Formats: sequence, C-alpha cells, structure tokens
Amino acid sequence: MRAFVITGPFQGEVLDVEPPVPGPGEVVVRVERAGVCGTDAEFFTGEMAYLHDGQARYPLRIGHEWCGVVAALGAGVSREWLGRRVTGDTMLGCQTCHRCLGGRQHLCADRFEIGIRHGRPGALAEYLPVPVFALHVLPDAVGPALGAMIEPGGNALRAVRAARLRAGDRLLILGPGTIGLLAAMFAAAEGAEVHLLGLSTAFARSLGFACHTEVPDLPFDAVIDASNAARLPALAVERVEPGGRVVYIGLAGEPSLVDTRVIALKDLRVTGVLSASGGLAGTIERYASGAVDPTPLIAATVGLDDVAGALTGTLTGTSAGERDPGQPPKIHIDPSAQTECSST
Repeated sequence: MRAFVITGPFQGEVLDVEPPVPGPGEVVVRVERAGVCGTDAEFFTGEMAYLHDGQARYPLRIGHEWCGVVAALGAGVSREWLGRRVTGDTMLGCQTCHRCLGGRQHLCADRFEIGIRHGRPGALAEYLPVPVFALHVLPDAVGPALGAMIEPGGNALRAVRAARLRAGDRLLILGPGTIGLLAAMFAAAEGAEVHLLGLSTAFARSLGFACHTEVPDLPFDAVIDASNAARLPALAVERVEPGGRVVYIGLAGEPSLVDTRVIALKDLRVTGVLSASGGLAGTIERYASGAVDPTPLIAATVGLDDVAGALTGTLTGTSAGERDPGQPPKIHIDPSAQTECSST
C-alpha cells in the first residue's frame, strides 16, 4: 500500500509499504480521510519532543486524525465490525494497568499513540491497524470531512467541559488555531460568550467570533489556553475572574512560569487536558446533530502526494508549522486521491 513516511528532518515521501495484517483484537481500516496537524509538522521538522527523549524515532508514519471503513478483522473480533465506518482514539493503553482499568488509558505509561508514539503507524496511508477497543462507530450524518475532525474536536470538547461553562458565561480563548476555534464552536453551542485572543485573528473573525490582539478589559469566567506561547499561561490566571476556571491544552516549546500564589489567592480551578480520549463520543454526537459544524475550518483536501507540501506550508504559502492567518487552518488527506482536490 501507499503511505507517507518521514525518514528524517524535512525528509518524507510516499512509499510502497507492506499493508497491515490485523492482530488478535485488531481491525484494519481503509482510511477515508486524515487530518494534518501541528504535531505532524513538528515530526517533519524534527522539533517534536518525543524524537529527543526516545518515545519516537525515524522512520515514522504520522497521522492521528482519521476516519475510515473496517476492511479486515483479526482473531476474536466480531464480524459485525466489518464494513462499519469508524474513527478511533489515538491513545492505546495496555488495558491492564490501574490507569487503564480506571478509565485513564490515555495516561497509561506503556501506551502507544497512533502515528506518534513508540512506532505505532499512522493514518497517512491507505490502511491503518487499530485495536477494536479504540474504535467509535460513525453515524451516517458524519461523513469523511467531519470524521477526520473528531479527534481535534475531542480535545477541544474536553477543554470546554473542563471550563465548566454555564449559559451566559464569558470565555476567553488564547490561540485561534484549530483547537482554539473548535473550543470556541463548542462553547458557543453551550451559550457562552466567546472571545479569542491572537496575533492574527482574521479567519476567526470571519466565523463571527469576537477577536482581539490584546486582552479586552472585561471579566472572564473562564480562560482556555490553546496557544503555544510560553508567556500566556501566566496571563490566563491573571485575567480570569476570582473563582474562575483556567484550562491548559496548548503546549509551548519551552517551560512556562505561572505564579501559584495567584492561583491560590484567586481560588481558581486549573485543569490540564491531554488527548481527545473521553471527548470523542460527545464530539460525534454534536457533529451528527449539527450543533457544531467544523467544516469551515478545512482549507483543502489533497492526496498523499501533497502531504509534504501540507507539512512545509507550500500548499498555503507559509513555512513549516505555520499557516495563512486569513485562511482555514486544517488540511485533510484523502489517501485514495492521486492529485490535489478541493472538495471536503
């Protein structure tokens, strides 16, 4: 089968590789659509932290935002799965440790991460092996474009849930990237007043959100930091109302300094969010009902031969890991397409 393989920093191409064979408890999925995100770009540039601490190494096959159709079954898997449209959790815990048994398999010390950690192959390929325990069935209302937006949506939904919003609450989101925009959509659907802060907010403004380049002089019941700026975690606790909620889902490239005295004296609830685990089912429900529609965030859908261009930014005229702030942030890959296409 064809798969995009990264062999070193800024070195990646589509190769013919052996197709996966499902092991016991696994299925093989024919990938319909896969998203490209900032983590994938960091693997391509060599900046991803996992490359430097031994949790990942080249060559690797990226892609963890995906949907597809179950095409083959491993031993012990019910035939009812065959032909089902599915997506799945990125985090694959061992299923036996106390974290996994307690419902926290995304924090398993021995977990694999699809397209990210410990060599588990990713979805920028024609076929993808996935344990059946990680699968989520997609309803007919969730087509390929929506299906590949479920993983980032699950992250954003978990962040919004952690913000504990009530109708009428005012929320500040730091960072108008994919996760920040999805969080804004979920929060707005719950009746919150949403504000986004970023250096470039043209696209977010086109979606109808209140956007700022500096924090407005308003009280905020909750703040979600979905940025990669090391200075913003401190700003979040400074600008949230006493008794408010702060959620950290963005990751900076260097350590952030937060004064815990401010957290204690303002009696804040502060939460970190890792992964979409726990948010996937809710995201599927909201997409299927139409409560949240993420398709405006998709700039283009292209084939595997265009993955390198998506990672380097040449498809959008930007450098690796960056994007045109006036354009939608997300590029999708259709592994069955041989040339660039624009439909979603």
